[in-house]
Formats: sequence, structure tokens, C-alpha cells
Amino acid sequence: MANNKSALKRIRQTKKRTERNRYYRTRIKTITKKVENAVAEGNYEAALEAWKVANKKFQGYINKGILKKNTARRKISRLHHLVKSIEPSA
Repeated sequence: MANNKSALKRIRQTKKRTERNRYYRTRIKTITKKVENAVAEGNYEAALEAWKVANKKFQGYINKGILKKNTARRKISRLHHLVKSIEPSA
């Protein structure tokens, strides 16, 4: 157990950060699954809408410092390729 003030503070900060990171990690997974599920169903319109939401959220996470720029862009790109794979040919 911690014996000084700074160590106690670090424990409190770690607990707070862990909760925050867990929230965003599950949020990212949920957003990604919505796109993947729409693609699996073959619903292009729903997949495109879900991708737009994912893109906006991930860009916000970049600005907040939750995701690194390249990580977010890689995830967005992979989701976009999935959505494009079911695009109806006009």
C-alpha cells in the first residue's frame, strides 16, 4: 500500500484513467460493430450511415487525444473498405 501523498494521488488518478479508457475502448468497439453488422446484413445505406457516425466519432477522439491519428485513420479506412465492398453498382 502507498505510504505518501503522491503515491496515493497516483492510485486515484490511475483508477480514474482506467475507467475513462474502458469507456472509450468499449465505445470504439460498439461503433465498429455497428458498421460491421450492417455490412454483414448487406444493407449498404445503413452501413454508410454507421460509417459516417464512426468517422465523426473517431475524428473527435483524435482531437481529444483518446486515439492516435494513424490508429483512428486506419480503423476508419478499414471500415470504409468494408462498406465499399457491398456498394451496389449503379
